[in-house]
Amino acid sequence: MKRSFIREILEHTSSNTISFAGGLPDVSLFPCEALQSAAHTALQNAESLQYGTSTGYAPLKEQIAGHYCNRGFPTTPENILITSGSQQGLDIICRYHDGASIVIEKPSYLGALNIFKLNNMKDYSVPLEEDGIALEGFRQSIAKSKLAYLIPDFQNPSGRCYSDAHRKEIADIIEASQTLLIEDAPYSELYFHAPHKSISHMLPKQSYHLGSFSKVLSPALRVGWIRADVELLTPLIAYKEAMDLHTSGITQRMVCEYLKDDTSFEKHLQTLRVAYQEKMHYFCQQLDLHLPSFEYTQPKGGMFIYGRFKGVDTRALVQQCLAKGVVFVPGAEFGGANDEIRFNFTYSSFEEIAEGLKRIKSVLSSN
Repeated sequence: MKRSFIREILEHTSSNTISFAGGLPDVSLFPCEALQSAAHTALQNAESLQYGTSTGYAPLKEQIAGHYCNRGFPTTPENILITSGSQQGLDIICRYHDGASIVIEKPSYLGALNIFKLNNMKDYSVPLEEDGIALEGFRQSIAKSKLAYLIPDFQNPSGRCYSDAHRKEIADIIEASQTLLIEDAPYSELYFHAPHKSISHMLPKQSYHLGSFSKVLSPALRVGWIRADVELLTPLIAYKEAMDLHTSGITQRMVCEYLKDDTSFEKHLQTLRVAYQEKMHYFCQQLDLHLPSFEYTQPKGGMFIYGRFKGVDTRALVQQCLAKGVVFVPGAEFGGANDEIRFNFTYSSFEEIAEGLKRIKSVLSSN
């Protein structure tokens, strides 16, 4: 197995490095006081330190199920399996479907690509278009596959968002083919204008919907989940038990306590949307100012700006930039072209964004 470029690069960056690499939230926006209060309340009960059930803390599952219901997707706690981040959720699903063929977007999430390799899965990659995966290529590939892995909301790495019409077409194709959808949705709440309904809500018996609090609350909590039909979910529980018995009981109860104030959480989400949209616009302004040859499309949510420097080998470029104290992820790491780049715009400060892009400009100018 090859290590993740993003995880490895984090170990080779210093405190002086400006990072546009990982999908990191803005640290200054973590609701620290509210989480401290939630942790204090959770620890009043000694059961928080005890072993828990493998499927997850029941009150938290109820809250997550309620969130789906509020979004028009009927869900019960029995449809929820709590995982240690959505990354584990994807791994559990792929371990169960070991050796299966799967349709993926091109480019696609690096962490998912590694999981597919680890679980001996044959992937058929289909290019992304402006409003979603290419339909004809998807239709042809799904006929040869058992699964499809898609990130319809502000896709990682491209930042693209599937249109409602495209989602309906994809759902129809999957339903007709009797295959299964793995819908990864860590960025679905980070929209700048309006939310979209998931593809899974049109395929309740043919989908695994992956969710996570990592991008909207805190990555360190490692609380994610799988939402699926009970028949699909039940065989996954044994894999979860074998991997870690259960997700941390303390962090599950912390999240549960935090979510009891639903109004506060919604205000937090709105704060993230406003702040991230502002950062995205600033990042784009600085790109246009310092790197006008970079071709990209402004995202409508999420954490990433994706584009290309025509004819530039970005794998070689990132090594030169690292020496100058700035880093990003080459598109080739996601299965993209050699001249493409993914920038994360949420983690760095405004000052760091400007300085980081100036450093990249200086490297390009010296070549």
